[in-house]
Amino acid sequence: MRTRPVLVYDGDCGFCTTSVRFAERRIRPRCTVTPWQFTDLEALGVTRERAEHEVLWITPAGRVYGGAQAVAKLLMSARGAWAVPGALLTLPPLRRLAHAGYRLVADNRHRMPGGTAACSLPSRLRP
Repeated sequence: MRTRPVLVYDGDCGFCTTSVRFAERRIRPRCTVTPWQFTDLEALGVTRERAEHEVLWITPAGRVYGGAQAVAKLLMSARGAWAVPGALLTLPPLRRLAHAGYRLVADNRHRMPGGTAACSLPSRLRP
């Protein structure tokens, strides 16, 4: 059984990869970070479609959080002040705003710094 949470992200997306590298350097979450393309998703209890759709946080017990709530869990796992905004993102009024903001960014990641046109394509159509 795993003892650390797992953060699963899109390793083919430049924006996603840059964001995860920033988190590893600056936020330093206590988790294993892996691109979905190199992960046994079935063993983690998630589908490829879900992994393509949003960043995922999977607890050692197998609970799956996606999108903004995965980001909140990442922040809460970090040491120091990062846990505060993470906890705030789980509160009902901010949770909805965080979800909307996450979807806006995720749906436009090909337009974000580091993103490419390939980021907007489903993985089966990427070069």
